[in-house]
Amino acid sequence: MKNKPLNSFFITRYINEEAYGGLVLIAATIIAVFWANSSFYEFYHYLWHDLKVGFAFGDFNMITSLHYWINDGLMAMFFFMIGLEIKREIMNGELSSLKKASMPIAAALGGMLIPALVYTLIAFNNPEILDGWGVPMATDIAFALGLLAMLGKRVNINLKIFLTALAIADDLGAVLVIAFFYTDSIDYNDLMIGGFFLIILVIANLSGIRRTVFYAIVGFVGVWMAFFFSGVHATIAGVLIAFTIPARTKINEFEYIKRMTACLMEFRQVEPNNSALLTEKQALLITNIEDLNDKAHTPLQKLEHALHPFTTYFILPVFALSNAGVHITGSIGDMLLHPISLGIIGGLVLGKFIGISFFSRLMVWLKISDLPEGVTWRQIYGVSFLAGIGFTMSIFISELAFKDPSHKEIAKVGIMAASLISATIGMLWLGLGSKETKPD
Repeated sequence: MKNKPLNSFFITRYINEEAYGGLVLIAATIIAVFWANSSFYEFYHYLWHDLKVGFAFGDFNMITSLHYWINDGLMAMFFFMIGLEIKREIMNGELSSLKKASMPIAAALGGMLIPALVYTLIAFNNPEILDGWGVPMATDIAFALGLLAMLGKRVNINLKIFLTALAIADDLGAVLVIAFFYTDSIDYNDLMIGGFFLIILVIANLSGIRRTVFYAIVGFVGVWMAFFFSGVHATIAGVLIAFTIPARTKINEFEYIKRMTACLMEFRQVEPNNSALLTEKQALLITNIEDLNDKAHTPLQKLEHALHPFTTYFILPVFALSNAGVHITGSIGDMLLHPISLGIIGGLVLGKFIGISFFSRLMVWLKISDLPEGVTWRQIYGVSFLAGIGFTMSIFISELAFKDPSHKEIAKVGIMAASLISATIGMLWLGLGSKETKPD
């Protein structure tokens, strides 16, 4: 079945979920900050870092802190969701053709390279913190889309689609950065085992196996656990597993309509039994209809629609609750003026704006891309600032980039400050310029 890329129903649902999810994320962040700086801080630290949970069989041990399970377990599910989004966009969405993909991909690339450069220039004289260059590269799609949705109909739907495509391309870049630059040591035996199970999933896809439970079992027991022990961050396994999920229907739309019409006509002709129970014939026809619906749907889209609310309303807020609790013991001013904070703020606020704006302009000037219909350059600049809301992904990368706990805390302060500044500038910029209708 040929699906229309990013149809209005899917985009509306997706953006609405991200908007409400952004509000939940904000609430979780505020709770975490107050909790970590209250008289209950010791319980906060104990709950997320000292309390050990998991399972063990003989020498096989997977007992670790809740914080670790969230960052390597739940976030692997989040990255699995990202992988589904990336695959869907590449196959039949805003990243499916050069004309469509060139502007958001170029914007995402600029929005990663320039922030990393800004951070590196600011932190250049401090070699011990240079590894943080990846922190300001990320965009938090939930926060950014949540704020953009608050402007309602004053913002063109194509601007929201552009931001969504940009953020998904940005997520792909973040995954690659984590895979290549934030993996300390690799156990190649475990990695080969993970690769073996990944090949099994690919073969299963090509063989027509569509049961999601099969991909879940092989993906978790085989791929995720092998990556977990290999040293490669387990979230990468989530993305790779997502790429193996079938994205084709078993019957096309014309065959679906033909068979569904026949089933409904036959169902209509069945004599009702005037009972709360269905007749045997009716039950059989409904079973056939369910089987028909399954054949006409793609496992990838079914999983994406089912998991998106779970990741938006549960995984990301739990991640924020366990990671955003910065316990401030010194001067907040000193933390903000530390090179780590300055590098992150400079990268997210200025680097994102310059990188996304310049690379977008460049693609249109080279006539490789077109400005989205109904979108103005002023709106592109506003979205460039909103993309400086790094929050979830930036905090995640900061946990990998810095070994010193104090550096992690400083980085989180910088990320929150940068996200607040970017959000404020972006919303004011878009709000004040929302009446503009013609491109520059």
